[in-house]
Amino acid sequence: MAIKIVVLAAYVAILFLIGILASRRVKSMSDYYLGGKKMGFWAVAFSARATGESGWLLIGLTGMGAMAGYSAYWVVIGELLGVYLSWQFMAKRFKRRSDEYKAITIPDYLQSHFKSSTNTLRILSASVLVVFVVIYVASQMDVTGIAFQSMLDIDYRIGALIGFAIVLVYIFIGGFVAAVWSDMFQGVLMFFGLVLLPIVVWFSMDHGAGVTAGLNAIDPTLTQVLGRSDDGWMNAFTLLGFSMIGLGFLGSPQVYVRFMSISSEHEIDKGKWVALLFTLLTDAAAVTIGILARIYFTTEGQDPETVLGTGGENVLSMITNEFLPTILVAIFIAIVLSAIMSTIDSLLILASSAITRDFYQKIIRPDLKDEDLTKFSRLVTVSMALAALGIAILLYNLYPDRQIFWIMIFGWSGIAATFCPVIILSLFWPGYSEKGAIASMITGFASVMLFKFVVTEIEGIGAYFVELDVLAPSFALAMIVGYIVSKIYPPKAESPSEALPESPD
Repeated sequence: MAIKIVVLAAYVAILFLIGILASRRVKSMSDYYLGGKKMGFWAVAFSARATGESGWLLIGLTGMGAMAGYSAYWVVIGELLGVYLSWQFMAKRFKRRSDEYKAITIPDYLQSHFKSSTNTLRILSASVLVVFVVIYVASQMDVTGIAFQSMLDIDYRIGALIGFAIVLVYIFIGGFVAAVWSDMFQGVLMFFGLVLLPIVVWFSMDHGAGVTAGLNAIDPTLTQVLGRSDDGWMNAFTLLGFSMIGLGFLGSPQVYVRFMSISSEHEIDKGKWVALLFTLLTDAAAVTIGILARIYFTTEGQDPETVLGTGGENVLSMITNEFLPTILVAIFIAIVLSAIMSTIDSLLILASSAITRDFYQKIIRPDLKDEDLTKFSRLVTVSMALAALGIAILLYNLYPDRQIFWIMIFGWSGIAATFCPVIILSLFWPGYSEKGAIASMITGFASVMLFKFVVTEIEGIGAYFVELDVLAPSFALAMIVGYIVSKIYPPKAESPSEALPESPD
């Protein structure tokens, strides 16, 4: 225990040092929320990937590898495709236009793009951000408490408070710069920890005839790449659900503010390869860790969830404790916390910007300048964090048997289905109107609820949509409705996208 505490203390000290160094660059609201748009490609690439993955990469995807076997690699393919499309075709366009609009937030970008004469779009987008982000941050803080409880035997409430304090201090001091720099540090930890662990486990195991033979001995369906069901349609929906997780990278605000912050379009070209390599190696490693855990810890006919936890959520802690010395287990605890906190810090900055910039400055006090809002920005960040902490503690007390990682995925899907279709259509279709964007956002938001709580309960087809999950159908509906409404209510004037010069991507 002493070694684990020392390693965690060193990890926290590094985060606080990052916050102090970052604070020297915060002189205005733009600095606090976007780092003055001077961030380099290494920092942005690692930060975008660490933020996009969160604790789901280390806990969720390792568990999915254990439960699904080889078919879980479809998640890797889907995420790679999503990251590639985002960086290759969308990032430069978005960076160019957000700079032209002098946008600091995603609602800023949307308001300027559609030349909106009302605040409807700004209020809607900012409201959705605040609601989803606070809930999502609450789930991440909940996981922080669970991590401290399961890995360090520290009371859940104390663990949640410790995680809350750590993140809040370095964000409060350094804002976006601290979040990005700390995400880079944490992303490096995640990268090397995930890539090296399956190698260590493989050479430590009595692997015998190999992975395929080991899985076949437990359950032959685990080696079926195209799905484990006898129902072909069920396999199709399952694999589509796995691969469509990557849709969330095509416009999610917590990722796209990173593109706003990068210093130039040229940096995007370099950052793309860093992001792709990070995604390929870490995602593939996470699935492989789960597969090796399934071979090592379970036997034929055994229910894997009784051994590995619900959805395989205990895979990482079990395999590190089994194969690594205490000091490396302590480092992996820091890596798990890194994955969680890299998402918490980014989301808190995002929610704070929605209130400070999009509600307070743009609607309530338009007379205030950016430099007058730095202190207010920090106070809003603290308030958002306290609200999220309160929800996390409430969840713990009211729903002790909650499946927290499904809440995380649900939150991710809600943000993605609400914003990604709008960002895509705004970048590539001049005929997209403000009313179409509003319709897309409302449809994406409502469809997540519809597919999660209604469609999955319909007899006959519900089981298929459970496997498909909510993101893909909600995303598709939001795109379709946005197109139809824009055809009915086209833009009244020339779209800004037609006025802005486009250079080849």
